[in-house]
Amino acid sequence: MDYFRQLGEIAQRNNVIENQYYHRYKVKNGLRNADGSGVLVGLTTVSSVKGYIKVDEELVPVDGQLFYRGFDIADLVKGVEERNDFGFEEVVYLLLFGQLPTKEHLEAFRKEMGLLRQVPMNFARDVLQTFRVNHIMIALARSILVLYGQDETPEDMSIPNQIRQAMNLIAKINTLIPFAYYSIRHAYHNESLILHTPDPAHSAAENFLHLLRPDSQFSDLEAKTLDIAMMLHADHGGGNNSTFTARVVSSTHTDFYSAMAAAVGSLKGPLHGGANERIMGMMDDIKKKVKDPSNEEELRKYLFRILEGKEHDGAGKIYGVGHAVYTMSDPRATVLKRYARDLAKEKGREEEFALYETIERIGPEVLREYRNDPNMIVSSNVDFYSGFVYESMGIPRQVFTPIFAMARIAGWAAHRIEMLTNKNKIMRPAYKSLGGHCTYTPLEKRGEAVCCEPNFDQA
Repeated sequence: MDYFRQLGEIAQRNNVIENQYYHRYKVKNGLRNADGSGVLVGLTTVSSVKGYIKVDEELVPVDGQLFYRGFDIADLVKGVEERNDFGFEEVVYLLLFGQLPTKEHLEAFRKEMGLLRQVPMNFARDVLQTFRVNHIMIALARSILVLYGQDETPEDMSIPNQIRQAMNLIAKINTLIPFAYYSIRHAYHNESLILHTPDPAHSAAENFLHLLRPDSQFSDLEAKTLDIAMMLHADHGGGNNSTFTARVVSSTHTDFYSAMAAAVGSLKGPLHGGANERIMGMMDDIKKKVKDPSNEEELRKYLFRILEGKEHDGAGKIYGVGHAVYTMSDPRATVLKRYARDLAKEKGREEEFALYETIERIGPEVLREYRNDPNMIVSSNVDFYSGFVYESMGIPRQVFTPIFAMARIAGWAAHRIEMLTNKNKIMRPAYKSLGGHCTYTPLEKRGEAVCCEPNFDQA
C-alpha cells in the first residue's frame, strides 16, 4: 500500500489546477454560470424545475415548482390522493409517453408492468450471489448489464424497442433491489436469504415493501407514502447529474442497458444520491451530542459548530438545507413533509419529527447569520424528510439510494427516448488544455523523473 500511496502523491501533485485559472479562462465549472444557474446544453419536454425567475439578469427567488410533461407535480399528487390510489405508474406513463393515460390505458399499463417484475429463474443465485459485491448500487448496475445478455434485441435502437426495454427495466428494478439487499445480507452478514415472489397485482410501492419485508406485511400509509416519494423522485429536469449522464451516454447511441447502468453509477456518488443518508447521519450526531434537542438555543449553537466544521463530518454543511435550483421552497419537500408527519404519528416518532421541523425552521436563519448574508434565501429540500420517511418505515439506510434509482429510472428512460427521437448530436463539450510543450528526454538520460510543467498563463 505504501507503493500506491507514493504513486498517488506523485499523481496528485502533477494534477493540481488552482481555482484562479477557472476564473481566468471563464470556465463554467460544474456546468454552472457565475450566478449559480445551469449552463444551457439542451432542450427537453420531459420535465422542468422552477426555483427562481430572472429579472434584468438577476435571479429572483420564488416558490419552487416541478412539472412532468407540463403537469405540476402538486396537481398530480392531489389527483392521486383524491381518488385514494397509487400514482407512480401513472407518472411513469406520463414521462414515457408524454400524456396522461385514460383509465383503460392505465389499467393495461399497470397489468403489463406487474407481469414484467419477475426476474429470470436463478437470477439471484447466478448474478447476485456467485460474484458478490457489498454494495447494492454496484449489484444493481451489474444486474442491469446482465439483463442486456437476456434481451433478444438489445441493440435495436427503434423507439418501440426502447419503450419495451424501459418498461421491462423499470418493472424489474423494483424486484432487483430487495433481491440484492438480501443477497448481500446473506453473503456478508450470515442472515437468512429472503426472496419473495413478486406480486403482479401490487402497485410498485406495494410490491417493493412486500419483497423487502421478511413477513411481506405493510400498512396502507406506508405503501402510499413510498408511492408518493417515488412520484416525487421520478424526474427532475435534464440537468441533474444522473439524468445528464444518461443523456451523455445515450448520445453515443449505445444500448439502453449501458446508459441506465451509467446513470446508476452517477447516482451512487454521495454528492448526488446519498444526501438523505448524510442527513440521517447528521441527525444521529445531533441527537447524540445535543443534550436537549428541544432547546432551540442549544440546537442553534450546535448548527453553528457544524457550519464551522467542528462537528459531525467536518464538511461545514447543514445537510438538507438548500438546493442547487430551489430557493424559497422545494415542492417535493412540501408534499413529503405531510406524509412524514402522518408516519411520525403512526410510528410514535412525533418528538423526532418535531426536531426536524425545528431544524428546518432555524437552519436557514443560522446559515444566513453564519455567512453574514441576510438576503440569502434557502429552504429544506426533499432529502431532508425522505430519510426520516424511509427510516420510519423500517427501510435500511443502504436501501435509500437504490429507492432513488427505482424512481428516477423512469426519468432516465424518458430522456433517452426523447434524445433518440430527435437524433441529437453526440455530446462533446470543450476543455481548454493548459499542458505545456516540452522536449522529450530519452530514458537513459533521465537522472530523475521528468515532469513537463503546465502552462497556466498561456494567452
